[in-house]
Amino acid sequence: MEEFFGFNGYKRQPEGYMSWQHLLFVSTLMAIMIAAAIVLGIRNRNKDEKTKNRVLIWSAILIDSFEIFKIIIVCVRSNSFESILYMLPLFLCSIQLITIPLAAFAKGRVKEAALDFVFIFGILGAILGTYGAGQNYNAYPVLSFDNVVSGITHAISGFTSLYIAISKMTSMKAKNIWITFIILMGFCVTAYIANILIPYNYMFLMRGDGTPYDILYNLVNGNAVLYPIFVVALFLIYITVFYLFYFLIQKSKAKKRQI
Repeated sequence: MEEFFGFNGYKRQPEGYMSWQHLLFVSTLMAIMIAAAIVLGIRNRNKDEKTKNRVLIWSAILIDSFEIFKIIIVCVRSNSFESILYMLPLFLCSIQLITIPLAAFAKGRVKEAALDFVFIFGILGAILGTYGAGQNYNAYPVLSFDNVVSGITHAISGFTSLYIAISKMTSMKAKNIWITFIILMGFCVTAYIANILIPYNYMFLMRGDGTPYDILYNLVNGNAVLYPIFVVALFLIYITVFYLFYFLIQKSKAKKRQI
């Protein structure tokens, strides 16, 4: 247990990013995530909203509970509460620590926008935070507290995204797109300010840190102005393309029903 939690530092060497251990572990998490979303999504698809929402409530409780537990362990392990500064919910994936509870407990357009945000970014965050998490799997052993909890929270984000889609809880109303943009831009601005003040690399706005963002970082030769602008632009383009494809698919389905 002491070795798993890393209280005296991990004695095992990290197996490495894209090692078979890394791929086996995250693929197992993704398989469980997809299976659970399909089973619960299909079971609740035709049930009332209150029943559907129970799954979101449990997702919100679990993802925040795991994250709080992680913060406590890391602070105890480092013997410093300053560690909290490096665990703020300011990564693209960790935004779900706030948006999933909003999707579960909010009402009206705030709930609709939160549902859409989780739907749009949950599965992307799950993939980037497991298969793309080079910064974690190069630093810690695969079966370590840091990687296991990170894998679980990212899997919960992906599960919630898929569940929302399969159970037909999405609203994806055009009038709510601007709310989705505001949520993302608010986090990006906050993350950039935090990066300068702490300093750190929230939202990977400063550098790639061994993740796929390194591709973009290298394309602009690490330019301190262009790189964060392009990262944010990619987020906004992703939202726009996601909505566009969703509307096209819904339009195609409507035409088939008319036929």
